[in-house]
Amino acid sequence: MDVVERIRANPSSLPHGGTDASLVPAAPADGGKRMTLNLFFEERDDRWFPGDRHVRPLVRRMLLGKSWISGQRRVFLNLCAGLDRVGIPYRVNDYGYIREHPEELACIIGRPFVLDWFAWKNPLLLGVVMYNHPIEVPERHRDLHEKTILVPCNWYAEMCRPYWPHVEVWPVGIETDLWTPTPAAQKSVDVLLYDKVRWEHDRYASELIEPIRRHLEASGRSVEVIRYGHYKEDDYKAALARCRSMVFLCEHESQGIACQQALSSGVPVFAWNRGGPWRDPEYFPDRVRYEGGVSSVPYFDARCGRMFIDAAGFVSGWSDFWSQVSAGDFAPRDYVMDNLTLEKGALHYYGIAEAVMQRHAR
Repeated sequence: MDVVERIRANPSSLPHGGTDASLVPAAPADGGKRMTLNLFFEERDDRWFPGDRHVRPLVRRMLLGKSWISGQRRVFLNLCAGLDRVGIPYRVNDYGYIREHPEELACIIGRPFVLDWFAWKNPLLLGVVMYNHPIEVPERHRDLHEKTILVPCNWYAEMCRPYWPHVEVWPVGIETDLWTPTPAAQKSVDVLLYDKVRWEHDRYASELIEPIRRHLEASGRSVEVIRYGHYKEDDYKAALARCRSMVFLCEHESQGIACQQALSSGVPVFAWNRGGPWRDPEYFPDRVRYEGGVSSVPYFDARCGRMFIDAAGFVSGWSDFWSQVSAGDFAPRDYVMDNLTLEKGALHYYGIAEAVMQRHAR
């Protein structure tokens, strides 16, 4: 399928193309063509009249300006950009085509209401994370346990696997040619304090965030604060360009794209990683008790930075972390280039899609 055919499917949903592919997939072993992926991504269901999901974002943009890019939209955009780079063809939201070809795989990314739009006859690849937890699946979709469902990391997969036996781990790739390092000589701020504390924020402001900030300032470090949900992507990119390091505060992450964008930008991270159970207050402790151990940085190694579990751990570990930052001992971008490029994410996704079709054929 060429570019013109993809644009005709739904031009408003398509991302920009990538640069020339740096990693090109090998041809199929049987010499045949690679299958075209049928991607379906919708952020909104219709609310007041058929098709108003397309109108509401336009009205919002006219009134409020450019909208925040949601995590799921970022996953979709980066997947498409990766597929472009490695030359894997795809269609976007071509519902007419998929109804006429029930033998082909339908890849539904994101919101589960798409499952209710018509009776899907196709084999399905779902996610990443269509539901926060499998207990949210309504009775009409109880057959989802027979489908392959994607989640972004291992701890999330372990939590879901008792309910979804065919769960697969798939992290989307990062735009490494967009999130690039800034020369050290151009850095003007020591620490970017990234606040993504989602629950009990007032409590953690006094127990964690402010003590960390005070310690940094008392140590003579300049600090810039950015809070999740209160910035535009360009603002974050500019902040990373100014800052020599980042302190990342979040209870847990299923992938942690913002953190990985910092790593791709060459910014070492000191991450709050308290571990323990999944404490989402919508579920814990009465509805779900997953004790397997969550992570705030599920994709991370010694090249990326260091971790701490509480304010005391931050204070005791900060000096060593900053010494390594100053010495240039970390190589966070190397980790991303080895594991999380757009190309690697796209090839991984395609491999899972092929496996789903092979399992369906048996």
